[in-house]
Amino acid sequence: RERLQTHRPGCRGGGARGMKASAAIGVRASGPAVEVHELSKRFGDFVAVDRVSFTVAPGEVFGFLGPNGAGKTTTIKMLNCLLAPSSGSGRVAGFDIATQRTSIKSAIGYMSQLFSLYGDLTVDENIRFFAGLYGVAGSRLAARREWVIEMAGLAGQSDRPAGELALGWKQRLALGCAVLHEPPILFLDEPTTGVDPISRRRFWDLIYDLAEGGTTVFVTTHYMEEAEACHRLALMNRGRLIALDTPAGLRAAAGEQLLELQTPDAIGALAALDGAPEVVRAGLFGRDLHVTVADREAALAALPLRLAARGVAVSRLREIPPSLEDVFISIVQAAGGAVED
Repeated sequence: RERLQTHRPGCRGGGARGMKASAAIGVRASGPAVEVHELSKRFGDFVAVDRVSFTVAPGEVFGFLGPNGAGKTTTIKMLNCLLAPSSGSGRVAGFDIATQRTSIKSAIGYMSQLFSLYGDLTVDENIRFFAGLYGVAGSRLAARREWVIEMAGLAGQSDRPAGELALGWKQRLALGCAVLHEPPILFLDEPTTGVDPISRRRFWDLIYDLAEGGTTVFVTTHYMEEAEACHRLALMNRGRLIALDTPAGLRAAAGEQLLELQTPDAIGALAALDGAPEVVRAGLFGRDLHVTVADREAALAALPLRLAARGVAVSRLREIPPSLEDVFISIVQAAGGAVED
């Protein structure tokens, strides 16, 4: 099976394609890679980030999740020194986000969800441009350029305009440019949005290679299979950190009873379950319904009768363990629900 689906936390090997954090940029080796304490950001009366605290270990793939408007991007901007915090503190690679911004910018790589390079420049011109920004030159540039071309699968295409590349190639090239200077910490903001599944798996192979080489990877994603692949997950909602654990730990702590309902009329079933006293929450999950219930035995007895009375056939109704998506929805709703657009 593909690596994205089978990876589990704890792997710290130094694979052939992995990268070591560079000592040349003066990164402090001891302590957490990222450390945040009571970090807040206000825009007038609006509190975008509200007293958030967490740490990220060196070499960890740390997933940062939350619905739109949860405060994820604002938090990342403060850690990247693009926004000054209103209160609280933070350290990245051992450097203070309030007083050591230049050191932090040298110690991190950043890649956004949109193609962040220059489409009218060639592959090679993009590499050389970002190398200049990061101070990568001489023999080191030659070695890093060769690594990026090989990693991105762009051999023989260095003179091709980056804007002509398929999205998967573009994102791998953007990743390569973000780590040209071998930063010990890499921030990825929804890096695989819009990328096809095969390219996403290849991209996550690269993420694991970087982590196994010692790079800390701080990643936001809306794909639950990617969230499953992270060592730990932080879940934000309405500016607050509402959960922090491993994927397995979050599922184990959910404590909800979940039923899977298979029916040829999922939309009709969803309408029929609305207002049922046994149902806490119901939603579409592919072609089926996931139904959270307060009492499993009562629901298994009552729901088929309710659905039949409303003309909805039931192919199967059974208890299942909650998926990470189920847990995500449950925790967000318990914390007040997502912000309305």
